[in-house]
Amino acid sequence: MKPQVIEKEWIKLEKFPATDVLPTEAERTSRLLRLRKALTLGNLEKQKVGIVFDTVGGRRVVQTTVWALSDHDVLLKGGTVLPIRAIREVDC
Repeated sequence: MKPQVIEKEWIKLEKFPATDVLPTEAERTSRLLRLRKALTLGNLEKQKVGIVFDTVGGRRVVQTTVWALSDHDVLLKGGTVLPIRAIREVDC
């Protein structure tokens, strides 16, 4: 199933799964490494990345700049917050 393209401003209206969408610790570690790379690209080069994530309503994809990471969330350009547990892929 192809993810629906969404603008970052609409993310705040979405509901996210309560549990992590990635089943293994290895996949979660890989996701975190990709998020850190996306953070570096966003802060140093203002480069956008593709983030595929799951919502209660289905799979979505957004092209955006990652500005910060916390233990549980990704802060995107414009102040939008996306829970890490919902992220499937980071394309950078």
